[in-house]
Amino acid sequence: MRKLGLYISLLIAGIAQAQLLTNFGGQRAGLSALSFLKNDLSPSSFAMASASIANKPTYFSAENNPAALVQLENSGIALSNMTLGAGVNQSYIGSVIKLKGSGTLGFNINSLNSGEMEVRTEFEPNGTGQLFYMNNTAVGINYGQKLSERFSLGIGLKYVYEGIAEYNNHTVTGDIGFLYTTDFKNLTFAVVVKNFGGNSQMRGSNIESDYNRTDISLSKYTTPSIFKMGFSFVPYDKNNNKIRVAAELNHPNDNAENIRLGGEFDMRELLFVRMGYKLSVKGQNYPTFGLGFKTRIGKNALYVDYGMNPTNSMGVQHIFGLQMPFNLDKR
Repeated sequence: MRKLGLYISLLIAGIAQAQLLTNFGGQRAGLSALSFLKNDLSPSSFAMASASIANKPTYFSAENNPAALVQLENSGIALSNMTLGAGVNQSYIGSVIKLKGSGTLGFNINSLNSGEMEVRTEFEPNGTGQLFYMNNTAVGINYGQKLSERFSLGIGLKYVYEGIAEYNNHTVTGDIGFLYTTDFKNLTFAVVVKNFGGNSQMRGSNIESDYNRTDISLSKYTTPSIFKMGFSFVPYDKNNNKIRVAAELNHPNDNAENIRLGGEFDMRELLFVRMGYKLSVKGQNYPTFGLGFKTRIGKNALYVDYGMNPTNSMGVQHIFGLQMPFNLDKR
């Protein structure tokens, strides 16, 4: 209990510090590459403002906290697609395989595609008739292992590709997560480091020199690594109805510290209502929302989830996803 009290005190102190220093670190915005790795592709987490690292496990947990994979009861798959605006979409497909013993293996692909875009110049601002494309893809493998009845560890490794027109970039990043669950109202604590890796740079021929431009060299940039810590618990659990709340403190290497708060109302494990709020996230002053429900396909349960994130200048972002645990239907 002393250790538990110390952890809670440290988390509260960290959140309080982030509230007092809301602009600290904002000057680092835009200093990392591969920013698509920061997007949350779990619809349930997305609807809860991405307060997810200590939340209940899902088949998207490989992207949020690989340590949570061990809490899943069965193997399964997950799919999602997020609309970012301006014709840009990001998709996710993942699978989770329960191993003999206490280990769990996960595989996933995360891909962002811009669709076709026109080449524009100073003299032809409406387009030259040529088209170019942008594609970012990360292929990951994750492993979660129980170290004790209440403590688990997860690690992940991703190969990342970025391509814009004739330029491309390749790199590797790593994730590591810890999860500790207590017997008090399912109180759970988590710490995660995501997208840890070295510098990388786009490669290709330099931009041609014409009009008033000179040759532009391609610089190296860091990956968008982020340190997270958070907790979740269930303050209400009666008549098969549950309320879950979660909080998370994020410390990115390319922006200011921020806080995510989320809640979920679970009605008999059939219908889910979610909402959340982001503190100190520039351009996002509105709460997030989402819904989910459970159905089935044959003997397999099927979870259908939707989340929305209203933004100040990019409109409303939407995400839709499916989860299918194999041979698990408690309805």
